Amino acid sequence: MSEKVTKDMSIIDIVQRYPESLEVFARYGMGCIGCAAAKFENLEAGAKVHGFDPDEMVAEINALIG
Repeated sequence: MSEKVTKDMSIIDIVQRYPESLEVFARYGMGCIGCAAAKFENLEAGAKVHGFDPDEMVAEINALIG
């Protein structure tokens, strides 16, 4: 079984490990790769700043990466 994404992982780590996760970030309007915060901000903090549910995003990314 593959490792799953968690909301405490940094955004940049998620995208580097699972490039397909960009699809989910884009759907939420989070252009995370160009953002300096992506290097140190975890998914939970990033989602909350943008007004999204981090658990929902994690579930979508994990469903995508299977």
